[in-house]
Amino acid sequence: MKNSAGKHSQFLEGEEDNSNETVLIHVVPENKSRWNHIEDLDSFFSRVYFYHQQHGFLCMMLQECFELLQFAFIVGFSSFLLQCVNYKILFRDEFTVNSTSKITLSDVVESPGECVSSFSLTMWICIFIALFCWILRLIGVIYHFFQYSEIRYFYQSALQIGDQDLENLTWHEVQQRVRKAQQEYQMCIHKAELTELDIYHRILRFKNYFVAMVNKSILPLKFKAPLVGETLFLSRGLKYNIEFLLFWGPWAPFDNSWHLREEYKSVNQRRELAKDLSKVIGYIGILNFVLAPLVLLWQLLYAFFNYAEVVKREPGSLGARRWSLYGRLYLRHFNELDHELQARLSRAYRPATHYLSGFSSNLVAIFARNFAFLAGAILAVLVLLTVYDEDVITVEHVLTIMTVLGAVVAGCRVLIPEENIVWCPESLMETILTQVHYLPAEWKDKAHTHEVRLGLSRLFQYKAVYLLEELISPIVTPFILYFGLRPKAQEIVDFLRQFTVEVVGVGDVCSFAQLDLHKHGQAKWHACLSQTSDERRNSFQESLPVVENDIEAEDGKIELSLIHFALTNPEWRPPEAAEEFLTALRSLVQNELIENPLIQRSMLSPNRGIPSIVHSLARSCSLVPTSNETLRSKNYSLIGRGISKHEGPLGSRAIIENSSYIGGCGVNDASYSDSGLEGLAVAEPVAANMALSTLLLRDIQNQYRRSQPVRNTQLGGMPGIRESPDEDINADPVEVASAAFSAAVTSLSSRSRTLNSK
Repeated sequence: MKNSAGKHSQFLEGEEDNSNETVLIHVVPENKSRWNHIEDLDSFFSRVYFYHQQHGFLCMMLQECFELLQFAFIVGFSSFLLQCVNYKILFRDEFTVNSTSKITLSDVVESPGECVSSFSLTMWICIFIALFCWILRLIGVIYHFFQYSEIRYFYQSALQIGDQDLENLTWHEVQQRVRKAQQEYQMCIHKAELTELDIYHRILRFKNYFVAMVNKSILPLKFKAPLVGETLFLSRGLKYNIEFLLFWGPWAPFDNSWHLREEYKSVNQRRELAKDLSKVIGYIGILNFVLAPLVLLWQLLYAFFNYAEVVKREPGSLGARRWSLYGRLYLRHFNELDHELQARLSRAYRPATHYLSGFSSNLVAIFARNFAFLAGAILAVLVLLTVYDEDVITVEHVLTIMTVLGAVVAGCRVLIPEENIVWCPESLMETILTQVHYLPAEWKDKAHTHEVRLGLSRLFQYKAVYLLEELISPIVTPFILYFGLRPKAQEIVDFLRQFTVEVVGVGDVCSFAQLDLHKHGQAKWHACLSQTSDERRNSFQESLPVVENDIEAEDGKIELSLIHFALTNPEWRPPEAAEEFLTALRSLVQNELIENPLIQRSMLSPNRGIPSIVHSLARSCSLVPTSNETLRSKNYSLIGRGISKHEGPLGSRAIIENSSYIGGCGVNDASYSDSGLEGLAVAEPVAANMALSTLLLRDIQNQYRRSQPVRNTQLGGMPGIRESPDEDINADPVEVASAAFSAAVTSLSSRSRTLNSK
């Protein structure tokens, strides 16, 4: 930490050199000077966040030490297997002196001297390269030890939080203490107070840029591969290379973690900068190609040692699914921390798995059933023989055959569809949408098609596909960098210039992360709310953005990111235009909750709960009246391993304090008391309100986009079907919004009954 900075750092932080003005010297008490004017607040706040999420100093250091040991073990054990084992004797291709006796370890394993002397030049080169990498990682661990020792002291002295208390605190509570510490210690000297958005900007500066580039399709991540067709590819290695080139590498456009180079802000040098960046990308691509054999070798060894035992124990584990790296970027909100994203994707995991498992190929199922029968029959005979006489298993290759047959049976069972499954693709797709928030509008009413299934499977891929992508990454990455990313250099330079703004006390940030509706909002997402009430019509219409298509965010990402950030940070005060948008949306939803008897009955019925308004659709819980005792019980659900992974404030506290919620006000709100909704407890208020807002806005947009009649609001009515010839196609926007919301609630109620019946 540095307690002072020269003119250069002052310029980077946004200060001006006013030498003619009177200088006021702020004298910091000695016991507080340690945290005063921290120069690199990006790294500092990132470490504070990471320290909380990784459960404290001891857990972090143990993990890093074991990773060092794991690296050394893989290198040492691989060298031992390649050079120190006599496989001819092990497989009895070569006989020992006592050929009739049992083979011992001393017969198979060579002595250390013989083993080392047999190392070839290639082996020594690989070992020295591995040793060099291990030493670099060791230096990194030692550096992290001192860094996180400092963070531990900051938690204990400035925040008054011990490591034993981290599991009992959400990030929201830690962040509030950091904001209070700013007032006392002045960690940032350019602002007296730090807002929640300032802290998020510091932690997520480069991630917001990455999310924006994916949203605007700047990065070449989509390809048309031979025999495969259109595909997506983003491996950990490719992601690392892109971040190195664009954000933190020595030739990156950023001077440091908070300042874009001045020449990148000037339009006059765009072509020269694009040529320079193109050359750097080309050189890095060539370097990746040269190092590809070593990286590929490491990937193969790591994958083998990491997955071999798991596959042997659970052969179907590679048939499970996980969210792809591209999917995590595509589905991520601006200003969304890692644990907040993980919470959403965890809630969407089960419905997404259920949806994709509903698709099956009859041809593949026929082959799978017959292969499973043949393999199972042979396996059953071998098992019975082994039970009868255990010496059967000592017969050559019998154990191998049994293992392979078991894997074949397990793999075939994954390909055979369940006979009694109830599959409702449209309902499942809407359930997924309530949690992931971003799905193409073209998928509406097409959830049963192969194209939609293929599109979601690219976001939610098999673990086997993920493993394959990581294995081929050393081969594919150099070509993507050289032939894909290098020609995009001009677009990248223009993007950084056009979408970078300087914020006082924060530095240069992605303008999308400012959540500026005027600059990047989509007008069609606002038009439906511009007539929510006569009192606000004029003021809100004046605040509607007039945005060019090339600078607006796609898929309503600004609007949904704004709602999410306001929910997870209820104390944050949004700009005027954002406040108008949130107020209009909140008013529309609350009017429906208060005035529509159907929705009230749906909400108050314990047998017909609305899961997306209360917990999340994945958990399928009910919204029921609760007493004050229930509020005090804090009956909230947990994501991952504890409260530290929870989004925003805790459940009952959030209900009482957070007036930003879309689905309702606090429990003391007069309108709620009048409507009979007083005392409703929300287990996951952020997820519930985001689900409600997403469904409402998406339904309204679909109505406008398709220019079709609104959904029928009566139970049992068919969505999108006109019940009367007198229905007005050109309905009033308020009526369209009300009908869309009612349809969403009705569909949620019916889905809840279906899920509860299971």
